[in-house]
Amino acid sequence: MNLTKEKQIGEIVAEDYRTAQIFKNHKIDFCCQGNRSIETVCEKNNFSSEELIGEIEAMQKKPETSNDYKSWPLDLLADYIEKKHHRYVEESSQVLMPYLAKLCKVHGENHPELFEIAGEFKKSAAELASHMKREELILFPFIRKLAKAEQENSEIVKPHFGSVENPVEMMMQDHKVEGERFIKIAELSNNYTPPEDACNTYRVSLALLNEFEQDLHLHIHLENNILFPKAIALEKKLTS
Repeated sequence: MNLTKEKQIGEIVAEDYRTAQIFKNHKIDFCCQGNRSIETVCEKNNFSSEELIGEIEAMQKKPETSNDYKSWPLDLLADYIEKKHHRYVEESSQVLMPYLAKLCKVHGENHPELFEIAGEFKKSAAELASHMKREELILFPFIRKLAKAEQENSEIVKPHFGSVENPVEMMMQDHKVEGERFIKIAELSNNYTPPEDACNTYRVSLALLNEFEQDLHLHIHLENNILFPKAIALEKKLTS
């Protein structure tokens, strides 16, 4: 990987997902705001770009163990996101909603922030359900058509939404909203740290919320930084 101050952080993580942990450690959003350069994020966070580049280069010298998502065919990546990450959101939401409702009832008096956390998560679950349905019914089927057209060297029929860039733009805006929502949830929960009087359900709920956020980061990264740019590039190639 050729690292310069101008390289976008989303591209860095797309090339080696292990580097995501470095950006997480520095509280840098690599998924929803992956289009920023190393220089930009370092200036905003007031630390040395040379040191950040050094951390990334040190990480890259370690043996590779993570999935090389960037090399995956578009249709395979779309299938993977849908079957792994969409399903995770659906199943985890069904577990977390009653847990959070119980916490509000039992611990809400001493920890009123739980009501806001539960409210934000309820909004997130509803918005993500709608978002994923639009991807599964509209965007992903077209991406699979793009992949098939490339494989068969055939023409692609122009979709009713004009260009793949249009639904992609909408999906990325949704991602930004959810990314900001989980920043708020993390702040409200003291970065998912259970208080001293937390029961087991309280601790499990915060751990699940933390896990949900981490999965969402990877989910959004795979779409914003890999699937969507590759789909846009392929559409332009097939229609040029």
